[in-house]
Amino acid sequence: MPPIIVAKHLGKTYRSGKLDVPALRNVSFSIEKGEFVAIVGPSGSGKSTLFYILGGLTPATSGSVEIDGVDFASLTDAERTKMRRAKIGFVFQRFNLLPTLTAMGNIEIAHEIAELKDPLDTKLLDKLTGLLSIQGRLHHRPNELSGGEQQRVAIARALITSPAIVLADEPTGNLDTKNSDAVLEMLRHSNQELKQTVLMITHNPEAAAIADRILHMRDGEIVSVEQGAGRVVHNVY
Repeated sequence: MPPIIVAKHLGKTYRSGKLDVPALRNVSFSIEKGEFVAIVGPSGSGKSTLFYILGGLTPATSGSVEIDGVDFASLTDAERTKMRRAKIGFVFQRFNLLPTLTAMGNIEIAHEIAELKDPLDTKLLDKLTGLLSIQGRLHHRPNELSGGEQQRVAIARALITSPAIVLADEPTGNLDTKNSDAVLEMLRHSNQELKQTVLMITHNPEAAAIADRILHMRDGEIVSVEQGAGRVVHNVY
């Protein structure tokens, strides 16, 4: 079975005045279907740049990204958007919830944007909101939710379309220990029980430890690879 994500010789350079500032340097790796991979590194190591390139949100300066056998560079903007909607669920550090919608509305709109033929899977909705302990908060707007509740709503939004790939950028960066554990366990659950491929960007080695494999980045390069524990964190539900 071919890998679901393949990065080949990725480079990304930003222009700052008259200077070219490299953010990624010749990054290559692949991720198998159903794998949970963490990318770890300090601030400025290139982790978030890599996240946005892998998600098709920004183009690479050089190299290529293949998602399920399709090269992003070969697609038009509309085709890339369609692929993202169909195959990728995003979890952002800053939640990115729409402030005028309730938690339920934020989850539902992900299904609408994906333009799926099937109606919203209410069984999956009940399962996700139950596991994330947000069933009683679905009719509240983001400003009425704690940071941990907002992030858990964001995860439900990312998973409600049953994407093949979940990309999570520092999903525990703004959370306390209890909420961090809840988020990490849900990501591990989506990987093990829902059979989704998960790629998590983090600066936290303890968070990365739940992954099957850990890629370490520094100065825009992958400098080492190690096996993770591949375990579920303590069940907080």
